[in-house]
Amino acid sequence: MLRVVRLRTATPSDAAAVARVHHTTWVTTYGSILPPEFWATATFERRVATWQRWLANGAAPLLAETDDEVVGIAMAGEAVEQEDVLPVRDRQLYLLYVLAAYHGTGVGQALLDAVVPPGTPAQLWVAEDNPRARRFYERNGFLTEGARVVDASTADLAEIRMVR
Repeated sequence: MLRVVRLRTATPSDAAAVARVHHTTWVTTYGSILPPEFWATATFERRVATWQRWLANGAAPLLAETDDEVVGIAMAGEAVEQEDVLPVRDRQLYLLYVLAAYHGTGVGQALLDAVVPPGTPAQLWVAEDNPRARRFYERNGFLTEGARVVDASTADLAEIRMVR
């Protein structure tokens, strides 16, 4: 049974916990999609260092905690260009990750609603080969709008844009 989930903004001291969720969800979701060479450098330690830098520079993801454990993270803000594709909305969901053990519990929904309130026009980029995430976003009013990029920095992971 899910315990009470608390949402709060991350602080620099949360870097390792945020990195754990980010790295774990990537391994779970993309472990079989991305080549071994990608994982040779996409380590937990590197993710911690990245989050330490981002948090120190003002990034402020929202965390979902239960029993004092970070189980999900989300962050949204001003829409940005992606691989030379200009934004079509003012707001963008940058990331939303929830540990697999908490899928279907409402944690992801609470995070999404907090960073991009229901009905707010927004855009996001999602891996083309991530049907679970795509269905989640579709249930929240996002539709695939046609833009597609291939992220060379992520072993040529294809991403599609969804808008609401």
